[in-house]
Amino acid sequence: MGPGMFSAGDWSGLARGLDEDGWALLPGLLDAAQCRSISGLYDAGSGFRSRVVMARHGFGRGEYRYFSYPLPPLVAEMRAGLYPYLAPIANRWCERMGQAACFPDDHPSFLARCHAAGQTRPTPLLLRYGVDDYNCLHQDLYGAQVFPIQLAILLSRPQADFTGGEFVLTEQRPRMQSRVEIVPLQQGDGVLFAVNQRPRRGLRGDYRVTLRHGVSRIRSGSRHALGVIFHDAT
Repeated sequence: MGPGMFSAGDWSGLARGLDEDGWALLPGLLDAAQCRSISGLYDAGSGFRSRVVMARHGFGRGEYRYFSYPLPPLVAEMRAGLYPYLAPIANRWCERMGQAACFPDDHPSFLARCHAAGQTRPTPLLLRYGVDDYNCLHQDLYGAQVFPIQLAILLSRPQADFTGGEFVLTEQRPRMQSRVEIVPLQQGDGVLFAVNQRPRRGLRGDYRVTLRHGVSRIRSGSRHALGVIFHDAT
């Protein structure tokens, strides 16, 4: 399944989920064969610009690799294909938070803006976790140019390939304790979620909340995931 497989009604529901909860599920975005194909790239030894061992940086445990350009065709297709559906949501968020609507209609135009600002390194990444690995709560910002919504896709099978390893979101509201969400993902499911801040409707109008995301500890097996960030990095 690709971005174009979702109907206008689907996107209306996805936009509502992002507005209300800060995340929305894309069930069955990839099939099992596509998941295996992308997971298999991790040890290919080429097509990546860098490898990060989380424990060395205090990010958690586990590791990930950033893809280099040109991106794998399926990853590039999802990045470019989803962006036009997300840009109107991002612009509406900007307006609700008192900012000028600033995101162009197509992804190449937004990438051109990133590159002009010195953000030229691709950010889609492939993550691999083993037993006792986890990912601390964080935000994928990478520079001044930030698209406010990103995508994560689970490539492994819960309860078959791994146990534990839930995708976790926290939302910090002003003068309130954080709200925690565990997003239920099956193999091939994607989740769209806020990168940093999003508007939330209150009794006196909109206010900003801050989100972070992470992965809980892997209890057994191995977990692969794909991250698709729409802005590039410095």
